[in-house]
Amino acid sequence: MNQHLSLHTEQSQRQTLSPRLQHAVRLLQLSSLEFSQELQALQGRNPFLDFEDSEMGSDSPPDEIAAEPDAGDGERDGEAWAGDVARAARQHESGDASALDFVPGVATLAEHLHFQLSMLRLPPRDLTLARAIADSLDDDGYLRTPLEELLPIFSMDPSVTLDELNIALLLVQSLEPLGVGARDVQECLSLQLRTIECPKERALAEGVVTRHLDALARHQWAAMARQLGCSSTELEAACKRIRQMDPRPGWRFGGAHTQYITPDVVVRKKRGRWTATLNSSVVPKVTLNKVYADMLQQHASSGSSAQALAGHLQEARWTVRNIEQRFSTIASVAQAIVDRQRHFLDYGPMAMKPLGLKEIAEELGMHESTVSRVTNNKYMATPAGVFELKHFFSRAHVNRNGSACSPTAIRGLVQRMLEAEPPGVALSDAEIARRLSAQGLDVARRTVTKYRQMLHIEPCDLRRQAH
Repeated sequence: MNQHLSLHTEQSQRQTLSPRLQHAVRLLQLSSLEFSQELQALQGRNPFLDFEDSEMGSDSPPDEIAAEPDAGDGERDGEAWAGDVARAARQHESGDASALDFVPGVATLAEHLHFQLSMLRLPPRDLTLARAIADSLDDDGYLRTPLEELLPIFSMDPSVTLDELNIALLLVQSLEPLGVGARDVQECLSLQLRTIECPKERALAEGVVTRHLDALARHQWAAMARQLGCSSTELEAACKRIRQMDPRPGWRFGGAHTQYITPDVVVRKKRGRWTATLNSSVVPKVTLNKVYADMLQQHASSGSSAQALAGHLQEARWTVRNIEQRFSTIASVAQAIVDRQRHFLDYGPMAMKPLGLKEIAEELGMHESTVSRVTNNKYMATPAGVFELKHFFSRAHVNRNGSACSPTAIRGLVQRMLEAEPPGVALSDAEIARRLSAQGLDVARRTVTKYRQMLHIEPCDLRRQAH
C-alpha cells in the first residue's frame, strides 16, 4: 500500500486579548453597582491599592473629576481594547443543598428565567445566548430589541449567527411563564395557546389571535364568526379563553423590588450646549501605593510569597489604568450621544433621531462591541429623566417622503394622540395607524399596539369602559 505524506499550510486570524485588556473589558461592561462591588473586593485583597473614600459622594460638580485616559500603555493597547471579547458563561457551584433552595423569594423575570435555564443541560455557548436573550426582555416580558441588534454584543469564535439567536429565543419562549420572549402581543398570546386542551377550540383561538385581534377588540362577533366559519357560541368560548391569557407575562415578577439608579453621567446645558459630565458619586479615587510597590521591588526574591505579591502589584497597576479607561470611555460615548440627540433634550421624545452603534463607534475610533458594552447598564441623568444610554439608539424608520425618524419619536407621537383623546372617545390602534399614515408615517397597526403597550396604556375597549 502506498502512503503519501504531504504538508500544507493554512492561514487564519484569531484575535486574542492580553490579560490586562480582558480585565479592562470586564470592568467596562459592569454596571455602577457591580463596579463598586468589584472595587470593594479589590480593596480587601490587594494591599497595593489606595482608596480615597473621602472624595466619594462629595458635593463637587461632576465635571471637576472627569477622568483622562492614561498615556503610554493605554494608547498602545487602544486598538486591541476595542476588539471583541467573549462574554464568559456564569459558573454554577455544586453543593449538598437542593437546587430549589437557590430560587429567590421575590425573583425578577431575568432571575426566574436564568434559574430555569440552569436546570437544562445546555452547552456553554447555547446557555450564554439564551441568558443574553433573557436579560434583554423588558418589564412586560417582551423582546423589543431586534435580534440583529443583539449580534454586536457577542464576541465569540466562531461568530454568533442570527440562526443561533433565533434558536436561543425559541428556547427562552419555551420557559415559564408562557408568552415570555414574544416580540408582540400576537406572538405572546400564540405562545399561550398550548394551554387550550381541546384541539378544535385551540384552532379557533389561533385563528382569532393570528387574524382577528382588531375585530376582537371591537367586539365584532358576527364578522369574526362568519370569517372563521364557526357558531357564535364556539367563538365566544374561544375568545373567553383568550381573555384569560396574560398579555404581559413579565409583570408578575419583581414587582415588590424597587431599583434605585445612580446615573453614571449628568447632562446639563452650559452656554447653549448640552454637556455630559461624569457623576462624581460613581467615580472612585484609586491610586497605586508607591511605598509598598517600591518596597517590593527593593526586596524582590524568587519565593512563592514574592511572586504572589508581584501578581497583586501587576493587578493594581492594571486596575488604576483600567478605571481611568472605563470612565474616559463612558464620558466620550455619553458626550457623542448627547451631541446627536440634543433635539431630544430640547424638545422631547418626538425629536429623537435614529442612531446606531456604528455611528458612535466610527466617530470615537472604537469597535461597535465596545460602544455596546458602554451603553448597557449605564445611565444618564437629563432634565427629562434618567435614561439608560442604549435608550438613545434605534434603527431608522423611513417615511413615505424618504425622510427618517426614530421609533422613539413615533412612540412620542402615539403618546400625544392618546393623551389628547376627547372625553368618551378611545382611539383604536388601527385608527392611530391611519392618523399616522395621514402624516406620512407608514406604521403598522401591530407596531402601534407595541408602542401603546410600552407606554402601559390599556386597549381602546378598556379605556372606553373606564370613561
